[in-house]
Amino acid sequence: VQFVESGGGLVQTGDSLRLYCAAPGLFLQYYAITWFRQAPGKEREGVACSATNDGSAYYADSVKGRFTVSRDNAKNTVFLQMNSLKPEDTAIYYCAANLMRTSCPTTLIQHEYDYWGQGTQVTVSS
Repeated sequence: VQFVESGGGLVQTGDSLRLYCAAPGLFLQYYAITWFRQAPGKEREGVACSATNDGSAYYADSVKGRFTVSRDNAKNTVFLQMNSLKPEDTAIYYCAANLMRTSCPTTLIQHEYDYWGQGTQVTVSS
């Protein structure tokens, strides 16, 4: 299984971007999908998770109120809408899944995830 992220780019502070996560051959509607990001010199951190068991979502404090994770099951795609972007949001963004999970954990830990994409670069200029 290979996840494919897209939608990244270079934007200015305060702008918005929408990231896309697809996984050809995998029905994403059956799994919780998590977005991580990794900035240069920093560890990968979980920023948002979309549960599929109850439709709930989890957000890291750093993005709460600015980022929204959603799904389009007909298109087999998970989105990350990022508003009010800040320079500290600059990172490579990845989507990932643990195929045993339909809910989101309270702490997003990268080693608990089995399947990842190649990432998409988001750069926010000041």
